[in-house]
Amino acid sequence: MKLEDKKIAILATDGFEKSELFEPMNALKEEGAQVHIIAPESGSIKSWDEKDWGESVLVDMTLANANPADYDSLVLPGGVINPDILRVNSEALDFIRTFFNQHKPVAAICHAPWLLINAGVIENRIVTSYKSIKEDVINAGARWQDDEVVVDEGLVTSRNPNDLPAFIDKIIEETREGKHEGQTANA
Repeated sequence: MKLEDKKIAILATDGFEKSELFEPMNALKEEGAQVHIIAPESGSIKSWDEKDWGESVLVDMTLANANPADYDSLVLPGGVINPDILRVNSEALDFIRTFFNQHKPVAAICHAPWLLINAGVIENRIVTSYKSIKEDVINAGARWQDDEVVVDEGLVTSRNPNDLPAFIDKIIEETREGKHEGQTANA
């Protein structure tokens, strides 16, 4: 078990891409990590599963009660709905910025780089994303690469659910390594 004694936050809300939350969550737990689902509201949040609503997951803690200092890394699942809602939530953006300011690993897949854009932490970074937001990423000052996983000083990004094996491997690796001193929030 590679992640014993590690705590990982997954920040999401309704409309997260089912595989992009459940697959990392299950893999991280299998490696011994304590994983918490963090959301703006308590209760449960519902996934989007390709063409319709899918399985729900219980929220472990609300954003208002979550402290980034308690976690070793942050995972941001994609989908279209989930990051579009969270990118205008100031608490969510502050939560993300704090991980960057504390030099902790952050992993974002699919449309989740929208959150990095709105948090002001993507400028001058090398990242990937879902192809439809490539221009958003570039316009925010990042260098976009078309690779299954891109790692830049603790920031792990991937394009879509097909990239999940590589994405999960890098989350595990970066969480084991810990802090990255070059990583900081620009906003």
